[in-house]
Amino acid sequence: MADPVKQTRKYESPHRREQALATRRTILGAAQRRFETDGYAGATIAAIARDAGIAAKTIFLAFETKAGLLRAVWNHLLRGELDDRPVAEQEWYREVLEERDPERQLRLNARNSTNGKQRISSILEVIRSAASADPEIDELWQRIQTDYRANQRAIVAQLAKRRMLSPGLNVERAADILWTINHPNTWQLLVVERGWTPAQYEQWSGDAACRELLTR
Repeated sequence: MADPVKQTRKYESPHRREQALATRRTILGAAQRRFETDGYAGATIAAIARDAGIAAKTIFLAFETKAGLLRAVWNHLLRGELDDRPVAEQEWYREVLEERDPERQLRLNARNSTNGKQRISSILEVIRSAASADPEIDELWQRIQTDYRANQRAIVAQLAKRRMLSPGLNVERAADILWTINHPNTWQLLVVERGWTPAQYEQWSGDAACRELLTR
């Protein structure tokens, strides 16, 4: 008797995979625009499907729920189109961890933070705003917070290992400081509400991190 799994695999092809990826990109793009325009509560799967030119059933089959779709949009913007590796394994983050000069390390981190915020700040605000009303989105928001602090702490731990932290700072306190400087809420206040340019934010966040964390 033929193996049904092998029979299924026989029909897979690069063309079909590319079609599936193209459909996924279209859905994620339409969802991002709807979420950013209408908010989480206002964006409907029907509207997203209409914008994407597909059936709503296709979205449910791929993402299961509206919360699952928002989570997929977030991961797409954070990690890149075809890259499902966590931030801790991304080249741009590894570059920061491997940098030996402490000031350059913190300024690279400020650069990455600025580049990332330009991609994710709008959808992150959607997630933050929806978290209080939806347990699944709240779980996503809390995971984002935890992961982001852990990534900032890893940078601080490198500084501490090389005895570069300012006297009186331990790793946890220093991680809190770096996390706050680069936190999405700080970007929201300075760039979105006060009108700072991304370049001004990057300069300030790099200066602040070096001033607050490094030995003199």
